[in-house]
Amino acid sequence: MMTADRLSAYDVEWTTPSENASGSMPIGNGDVAANVWVEPNGDVLILMAKNDAWDENSTLCKLGRVRLRCDPPMNPSAAFVQRFSLADASIRILIDDVGFRLWADANAPVVRVEVHTERKIAVVATLETWRNYPYRMALTQTGDMFKNLTGKDLYPTLITPDEVEPGRPGEVVVFHHNVERAADPFSINMKLQGLGEMIDQIESPLTGRMFGIAMVCGADSQAADSRTIRVPAKSNHQIDLHALTLHPSTPDEWRQSLRKQIDGDVSDHVEAFARHSSWWKSYWARSELLITSTSDAENAFNVTRAYLLQRYMNAAQGRGEFPIKHNGGLFTVGRPWDPDFRRWGGPGFWFMNQRLIYWPMLADGDFDLMRPWLEMYRKTLPLQMHRTQKYFGHAGAHFPETMTFWGAEVSGHYGWQPFEERERPEAECAYLTYYWSGAIELMLILIEAIEHIGDTFLATDFLGPIGEQVLLFYEHHYPRGADGTLRFEPAQALETWHWAINPMPEVAGLRYTLDRLKHSKAGELLPKLAEQGGRIASILPPIPVGERDGQTVLLPGAQVDKKKNTENPELYCIFPYRLYGVGKPELDMARRTFDRRLHVEHTCWHQDVIQMALLGMADEAKDFVSRRAAADCHSDSRFPAFWKAFHDWIPDLDHGGVLQLAVQNMLVQWDGQTIRLLPAWPKDWDADFKLHLPGPAVIEGRVRNGQLEHFEITPAERRGDVILPQ
Repeated sequence: MMTADRLSAYDVEWTTPSENASGSMPIGNGDVAANVWVEPNGDVLILMAKNDAWDENSTLCKLGRVRLRCDPPMNPSAAFVQRFSLADASIRILIDDVGFRLWADANAPVVRVEVHTERKIAVVATLETWRNYPYRMALTQTGDMFKNLTGKDLYPTLITPDEVEPGRPGEVVVFHHNVERAADPFSINMKLQGLGEMIDQIESPLTGRMFGIAMVCGADSQAADSRTIRVPAKSNHQIDLHALTLHPSTPDEWRQSLRKQIDGDVSDHVEAFARHSSWWKSYWARSELLITSTSDAENAFNVTRAYLLQRYMNAAQGRGEFPIKHNGGLFTVGRPWDPDFRRWGGPGFWFMNQRLIYWPMLADGDFDLMRPWLEMYRKTLPLQMHRTQKYFGHAGAHFPETMTFWGAEVSGHYGWQPFEERERPEAECAYLTYYWSGAIELMLILIEAIEHIGDTFLATDFLGPIGEQVLLFYEHHYPRGADGTLRFEPAQALETWHWAINPMPEVAGLRYTLDRLKHSKAGELLPKLAEQGGRIASILPPIPVGERDGQTVLLPGAQVDKKKNTENPELYCIFPYRLYGVGKPELDMARRTFDRRLHVEHTCWHQDVIQMALLGMADEAKDFVSRRAAADCHSDSRFPAFWKAFHDWIPDLDHGGVLQLAVQNMLVQWDGQTIRLLPAWPKDWDADFKLHLPGPAVIEGRVRNGQLEHFEITPAERRGDVILPQ
């Protein structure tokens, strides 16, 4: 079991202050989060974020930054320790003789700060902002609402300032209120894509949204200026940072809700921290992963720590209304002059990247964290159905690869040619024009979630409606070949091959997903969907296979051309669609294909190490997962799981997701009812693990000296499904 003692070995501790925000530690409760660091002068900085803080430009913004300074000043050179604790998701800081404890309350939208010393000191708290005046954003990113990839931006991206005002004595409040604009990003985005008639059916997701924080320091405090509060000298201080988003809201409604939230909050930090710690204790008990080694101790430690810290960051930012953004999530610190900045922009969710954060949650038992991401696709289904009918004149739904949270394509990718003047309705960006295969994988993830949880509601309210419309799209959209099979054309193979016929992700994806549906609990719960899937499965073209160097290999498509990116679509039949792998036919062909892959990479969203695990390549998987956990993969930040930007942004959360999924599949793989233990586990790594499996089932085990010493599976009747290592 992941006890506090076992977790403490992977805590992060620093003995010197940090130069800037790149030396921050993360705290979060799933909805409210903060980066915390100490500057060389002893100031404690808290950069706050919230899951639903979308501004007028659909940028996921920071709420503000709090600076804490003691009077008399602290001396970090006398003594300094800053420690992040996994077990209770808190940060403890000792500066000179002054102690701090900070945590984002797991049960309330509040970041709590405690200051303690044997002597009496005053605390000066300042609420800092950077959106202080209207201005035009100079550097727009691919995903920003008004970005034009092929020419001058037609509309400026305008930044609206925050407002700072006093609350009651001892309080400072900052908020951002999205007012209606003549050039409204939401309505322009929808009309640009020919979806203007849907605007009245979707409440504007941006206009009227209001978010902010209240710094509450106590009624005995005094205002030093409009942003600063001086808390009088004493031995113990409590400061609460309340976060609130309302949509839609007026400023008066927001203030009233904030006042109600503050007045209804617990005043006793001891009680609050006890309940907070209890939540995290329950969270860590869901699953377990500890790797040790006598001959490879450093890599074993790094991989375990990376796994645990990534899982922590998922929980710390994954319980809000919206999904975790792969490009930094809530813990990006942006640029020094703009904490809101993130590469690829603020608005969009990239399916290929996002899924790699969510796949590992199944084995970890973190099903509640998956809900916001799945909910986004369920909520946007009516728009996708309308889009499909309007664009192509047939039933069904296709989801864009890069999507706003209300379901539209990212504007820059779609293109700025007015819809009425376009020759064709698809996105103009050639990387994404026919890239709709994510919906197949979404179906598979839903099937697996139902298998892992046994949740009827997921079947009837998520997979049922989404699956029916996705399959209708594939049934109606593509022509039939001379042999009566579906012919996926025009199509592309991910972002890599911009022209393809019968690309592997579509062919393997439907073949595997529909078979999985047929033989799963989801199929039992949704017999009509299973029947619909059976019709499509009967007319699928064969898996693309060909000759290379005189040997049979898997291909990215029956025909491909116009190579532009660095994915290996031919390997999608290994992951995410497990047609080939350990214990499956033609393993040699799959390994030959893998060995001949065009792109070899151990970072970011590249899936090499997951595919190594599924192919039973233990030594190679160990090498790649160790390299993924190594220090050079987070060298731009001090915290050892703030992964470098790579293709994305800091922290690159899909980098950590791939690591998690690879380790899980090195330990345990399943195929239908069959459970295979240690299919790709290195001989010199010991392990203690507890993972969730379809069934639902939970398996726990202990590996020593390359041997499985012990395992238990619940329910016990599943023991006969387990294949032990040879």
